[in-house]
Amino acid sequence: MATGREAPLGAFRVVGAMRTDVGRVRSSNEDSVAFVAPADAPEARQGYLAIVADGMGGHAAGEVASALATEVVRRVFYSLDVEPPRALKAAFEAANRAIFEQSAREPECKGMGTTCTAVVIRDGRLWLAHVGDSRAYMLRGGEVTQLSDDQTLHAQLVREGVMTQEEAERSPGGNVILQAVGTRKEVAPTIWSEGLPLAIGDAIILCSDGLSNLVSEAELAAVVPDRAPQDSCHLLVEAALAAGGHDNISVGVFQIVAPPPGARDQAATQKIPVVADGAPPTRVIVVR
Repeated sequence: MATGREAPLGAFRVVGAMRTDVGRVRSSNEDSVAFVAPADAPEARQGYLAIVADGMGGHAAGEVASALATEVVRRVFYSLDVEPPRALKAAFEAANRAIFEQSAREPECKGMGTTCTAVVIRDGRLWLAHVGDSRAYMLRGGEVTQLSDDQTLHAQLVREGVMTQEEAERSPGGNVILQAVGTRKEVAPTIWSEGLPLAIGDAIILCSDGLSNLVSEAELAAVVPDRAPQDSCHLLVEAALAAGGHDNISVGVFQIVAPPPGARDQAATQKIPVVADGAPPTRVIVVR
């Protein structure tokens, strides 16, 4: 993906927003999202962190699992002053233990688990950590590239050449996940050992399958450029709702931008409740 216009180390900042919505069918939201842009040392050395987790389990257990994953990954990642791959590995392993142990202690949480897709942006590069079928995309030069590989049965069969993409889209069972955080004693996340060089103008998109199943890559490419991240998130959630909204919907949009001349990068995080008419509250995390 190198273009010759990669940003020098520390020569950009990330502006982003995240939105999660219950959708039109589900009674509760089992997705959790987080975006951290620390302004103060020592956390600032670790860079930006964004997470999407899509929980599963009976009653409210899915919500518990996804919330645990986002909180533990965030806390452990920023507690370690090591390179991103090592910090992400430790964070995902800690989240897996926390969810598995709570599932064993509390009968109402038995069998709970969650997808978890996280990106770290630091020193001009991006690292990915991933379990399940939530997704990470990059938008560069008008083209969308999926950065994560779906850990589902159909996606694996397509990668192995057993099934075509068209056959996978027509066949039942496409949502069978091969692994999730917290359902087993150990988890094997995909973690990039090398960072992907970023460039001014790139956009990173994270989402749960409640969005990716209903909003195409072409729609991502049409919506995200030339809009503020919070506006892009709003339009993408609305597109998924218009397409049926049969699952919880979560999305984050993060733009790589040049800092103002001579300005220090100061990040602030706000949680803003947004209520749609007749619908449960939508949770939004905006970072400027």
